[in-house]
Amino acid sequence: MGKLLFFIALSLISFNRQPTKRSSLVIAFYNLENLYDTIDNPMVGDDEFTPQSAKQYNTDIYRDKLFKLATVIKDIGIADHPTGAAILGVAEIENDTVLYHLVRHFLLRDRKLKIVHFDSKDARGIDVGLLYNPALFIPHQAMPLKVDLPGRSKEAYYTRDILYVKGNLMGEPVHIYVNHWPSRRGGEVRSAPARAAAAIVCRKHIDSILQQEPFAKMIVMGDLNDNPVDRSIRKQLNTSGNLSRTQPNQLFNPWEQHYNKGYGTLANKDIWGLFDQILLSYAFTNSTQKGWQYQKSVIYSKPFMVENTGRYMGYPMRTWDGDNYRGGFSDHFPTYIVLKREQ
Repeated sequence: MGKLLFFIALSLISFNRQPTKRSSLVIAFYNLENLYDTIDNPMVGDDEFTPQSAKQYNTDIYRDKLFKLATVIKDIGIADHPTGAAILGVAEIENDTVLYHLVRHFLLRDRKLKIVHFDSKDARGIDVGLLYNPALFIPHQAMPLKVDLPGRSKEAYYTRDILYVKGNLMGEPVHIYVNHWPSRRGGEVRSAPARAAAAIVCRKHIDSILQQEPFAKMIVMGDLNDNPVDRSIRKQLNTSGNLSRTQPNQLFNPWEQHYNKGYGTLANKDIWGLFDQILLSYAFTNSTQKGWQYQKSVIYSKPFMVENTGRYMGYPMRTWDGDNYRGGFSDHFPTYIVLKREQ
C-alpha cells in the first residue's frame, strides 16, 4: 500500500511539472517612403505628389504603393508571431487617410489594425503614426511632442512631432515614442543640432516618467536619421549597445551590433546606414523583472524587396528614382524586435 501511494504521488508531481511556455510579441518600425494621397492640400507641401506634378502621381500609382506596402507589412515578424507585429510605428505618411486606406487594404483587413495619428507642421507635410493590433495592445493616452529646431543648424522649418502613446501591451503598461528626426539634408554636421534637439525632447519626456516609475517599460522607435553610434543617440538619448551592461537610466540599443557588422536599413552612395531603430528601456533588459523581455532584433529584408539591377543594385527597392516611378516598396528596410514572456 505504501509503494502504491508513493507511485501515485510521484505521478502527480510529474504531471504538475509542465514545461515552461513562452509567449512572444513583435514590435516593428517602417519608413513608408512618401505615402501621400493624390489630393492637393494647400496647407502642406504635397505639390510633388499630385496628378499635376512632374511625378504625375495618380490613383493607379497610389493603389500600387498601398499594395506594395501591405505586401511587406503583412509578413513582418510572421516567423516569430502568427499575426505579425502587435505594434508598428510608421514614418513618411501624409495624414490619417492614407493610414486608414492601408489598414483596410485587402491584404491587411483581417488583422483589424487600428491607428494613432496627429497632424504635425512638418514642412513636407509628412507625419509619424502608430498601427496596432487591438487584440494585443490597447492605447490609453496619446499626444504629440513638439520639436523646435535650433537656428543655424538647417532651415528653421517645422519638423515632425514625436508621437507618444501609453497603453497596455497584453497586461503590461508600456510607453511608446515614434520618431522621425530631421534629415541630413544640407550635410550631416550642419544638420546634427536639429537631430540633437529631437533627441533631447524625447529624452526629457522619458526622464519625466522614469522619475515617477523607475522601471517603466519604454519603446523608442523611428527613423532617427543617425546611426546607433552617433552622438544624438548615444549621448542625447543615453543608449547602450551592450545588453548586460545597460544601466537603469539608459536605453538598450540592439542595433549597434548590426551596424558594427556592416548591416543597414538604407544605403546612399554605396554606404549603408542604420537609421531605423527600436530602443528599449532597462526594464526590458533586466531578467529579474517580470513580464516582457527583449529576445532579438531583426532587419526585415526579403529578396523581392531588394533592387536587382541598375545603380541601386542591392539597395532597398525604392518607390521613386527622382520623378520616375520604380514601383518598389520603400527606400528603407523595416526593423523589428521580439519580446518574450514566460508563462
